[in-house]
Amino acid sequence: MDTSGGITASLQGRYASALFDLASEQGVVTAVESDLDKLGDALGSSDDFAGLIRNPQVSRDQAARAVDGVAGVLGLSALTKNFLGVLAANRRLFALPDVIRAFSAIAAAQRGEVTAEVTTAHPLSEDQLAQLSQKLKAREGKEVKVRARVDPEILGGLVVRIGSQQIDSSIRTRLNSLAQAMKG
Repeated sequence: MDTSGGITASLQGRYASALFDLASEQGVVTAVESDLDKLGDALGSSDDFAGLIRNPQVSRDQAARAVDGVAGVLGLSALTKNFLGVLAANRRLFALPDVIRAFSAIAAAQRGEVTAEVTTAHPLSEDQLAQLSQKLKAREGKEVKVRARVDPEILGGLVVRIGSQQIDSSIRTRLNSLAQAMKG
């Protein structure tokens, strides 16, 4: 498998790479990627779950039981459940958000696509997302998977991050630039 040395050099990257290899062997990469998206959403929406994976006072057994329960509620595949058990047993649950990002990057690279993280002040419609995806595809020359999120603090416009590149056309940034220019 051809993955970036930067991804696989980190602890999280090694876990993500191992999970990707197992998922590839079993032909369930898409299912595991979907499972990890569900886990990422759960981490973002549940302060309790996010706190659990970072709490060093939770024992290995307690963590394993907790993530097994979460996996059951989310309907995760057997491979993803087992992977969460390994993370819990090795006291590496804190790395789960980074493992999710690394797995997504590896899977996207394998499919020949890039992921664009798009932040807007208001939710985009399906039509707007499709148009944005087409424009980014033309710019990048590859398929672009758009992950949209809403952050009202940018006031308007959008911020697009593709890999290490960032296109910031938010009103907040423009106002900050104007304020700096007015200061002299």
